[in-house]
Amino acid sequence: MSWWQSVALALLQGLTEFLPISSSGHLVLLPVFAGWQDQGLAFDVAVHFGTLAAVLIYFRDDILAMAAGWFRQLAGRGASAESRLAWAVIVGTLPLGLVGFLGHDWIEGNLRSALVIAGTTGGFGILLWLADRYGAHRRDEDSLRPADALLIGCAQVLALIPGTSRSGITMTAAMALGLTRSAAARFSFLLSIPAILAATGLETWNLSRTAESVDWGMLAGAMLVSAVTAWLAIRLFLTFIERMGMWPFALYRVVLSLVILWFVI
Repeated sequence: MSWWQSVALALLQGLTEFLPISSSGHLVLLPVFAGWQDQGLAFDVAVHFGTLAAVLIYFRDDILAMAAGWFRQLAGRGASAESRLAWAVIVGTLPLGLVGFLGHDWIEGNLRSALVIAGTTGGFGILLWLADRYGAHRRDEDSLRPADALLIGCAQVLALIPGTSRSGITMTAAMALGLTRSAAARFSFLLSIPAILAATGLETWNLSRTAESVDWGMLAGAMLVSAVTAWLAIRLFLTFIERMGMWPFALYRVVLSLVILWFVI
């Protein structure tokens, strides 16, 4: 893989990880349509570390407040908005952890085709628009109850299928439960932290068991590019989402789905 290909893929990962358009689907499709070799496991680990760093840096104050509130509650000093949000992230992560642990290998082996990506990209794009159009948009993320978090977490399980979009499906579920666009996005981004951490840990473990050669300079550059791009994507998305809504992303997904079908049918 050349340097310019690694930069293109890192930009794509950073841009799509937190937008509701599916990073996994794009990373599968770009090498296929461009005729590139698979980027390899080491590259996937690097760019996921980059996006993880971006969300940790962007939400560092929220994360510290949530951790402090959670530990205060465990110490018997009462619940707070921060501790309840921390519990919501924990509860919302459980379904993905369970299904991912049990079904990851089967999903990787059976659901990475272009037809599957076309279906999930278009179908869940339409659901994203419906939730945005008809959701109440009255609640913030601090109002989430355990049952709400569990429902969003169950929706997140669908993101194991390429093309679904982890951020897209969790925002869809959150808006369907009445959250505002920005609240749905913030909770989705916070929920991404354990999800990306677990995925990166699994990829790192698998990488340690292979003999794949590593170009450390290229990987470091890709990680930096994905981190900066992801941070900017988060910032811009949260700045403009209440005004522009989700329809541009839903429309993009439907068009992309049709393009994929055009090429593979």
